[in-house]
Amino acid sequence: MATHASALKRARQSEKRRLRNKMVKSAIKTHAKKVLQAVEEKNLEKAHEALTAAIPAIQRASLKRVLHKKTASRKISRLAKKINALRVPA
Repeated sequence: MATHASALKRARQSEKRRLRNKMVKSAIKTHAKKVLQAVEEKNLEKAHEALTAAIPAIQRASLKRVLHKKTASRKISRLAKKINALRVPA
């Protein structure tokens, strides 16, 4: 365990950040699951609405540096790709 005041403060800050990051990542996963569930149901409108909600959440996580910007971009791209596959009949 930390003994110096500065080390104790750093430990407190790290714990706060860890919990905040965990909350944000969990929210992103929930948004992604909603999109994927709508895609599975082949419900284009519901999927589009879920993606519209997911994109700003993912971008906010990127701005807060919870996710790397390229990771955020990749997640958005993959979700959009799945929705676009619904639009074009195979």
